Amino acid sequence: MNAQGTVHKYGDNVDTDVIIPARYLNTSDAKELASHCMVDIDPDFVSRVKPGDIMVADYNFGCGSSREHAPLAIKTAGISCVIAKTFARIFYRNAINIGLAILECPEAAEHISAGDEVKVDFDTGVITDLTTGQSFQAQPFPDFIKDIIAKGGLMNSIQG
Repeated sequence: MNAQGTVHKYGDNVDTDVIIPARYLNTSDAKELASHCMVDIDPDFVSRVKPGDIMVADYNFGCGSSREHAPLAIKTAGISCVIAKTFARIFYRNAINIGLAILECPEAAEHISAGDEVKVDFDTGVITDLTTGQSFQAQPFPDFIKDIIAKGGLMNSIQG
């Protein structure tokens, strides 16, 4: 299982209210949520993102409220993986629950730049910045989490 795409980079403490502002939470439609993803800090994100792209951030990504709308908006916008120095715990769980791959790797988050082309190997945890040639080692997912992500989320994985 791999991901490869162009990097969209963000800083510290990107909270769920920035990922999907509360004023857009009057729907649970994933495509509608995705159309407003990151609008307050990166108004051009939805017009730039392509399927398979990768989001990279610094510390405490996904802090704030516990809404599943945030990882769902990111995934539906086209992001295949989020790499950060650290994640808020509830965001981490919600991301796995909806099938969004996320990896903590401080070194990768520090050195990867916006616009770089990055490849992620989920089996080994190796993150390769194809633009610079640098590689970074994240903790690979255990098999059960790889299965949840591959099946598109927790509910799909337990329903068979």
